Amino acid sequence: MSVTWFECKVKYKKTHETGEQKMTTDTYLLDAVSYTEAEARISEEMTAYTSEDFRIMNIKVANFSEVHPFENSDRWFKSKVSLVALDEESGKEKKTNIYLLVQANDIKEAFENTNLAMEETIGDYNIPSITESPILDVFPYFTGEEDQLEKFHVLEGAEVSEEKIKEPEAVN
Repeated sequence: MSVTWFECKVKYKKTHETGEQKMTTDTYLLDAVSYTEAEARISEEMTAYTSEDFRIMNIKVANFSEVHPFENSDRWFKSKVSLVALDEESGKEKKTNIYLLVQANDIKEAFENTNLAMEETIGDYNIPSITESPILDVFPYFTGEEDQLEKFHVLEGAEVSEEKIKEPEAVN
């Protein structure tokens, strides 16, 4: 199932390091099924994030194929990746561009993290550009069922390992 990512611009009063409050517009990314759900989700996230009033200024579909968070990284970068395939009929190379959102601390690390994200790719690719994204944070959709599935698989794995321990007795 493909995920639809929405960029949401939100205007609100933000307290800066100096202690003064200024109106600011920040961009957030979240996945949703529709614009209506995106609006509801960003409202919910912003209510938890700030006690100030806020306005949703814009919601648009983002063109990211994948989002890759990395630990100990604080910024988001948009990586343009060109997938290279050989056209069987004409014999020419055909490039298809996809965009990844990769978390990193700088451009060099974003390049390395993009390569890490693409390491399972079978075909050839190159990375023509990486730019810092205005996205401040990403809010992926979680249903809570993920925890249940992990518990189920852990129990299933534990039962299998117990069965492996019980070996049939040798017949003399």
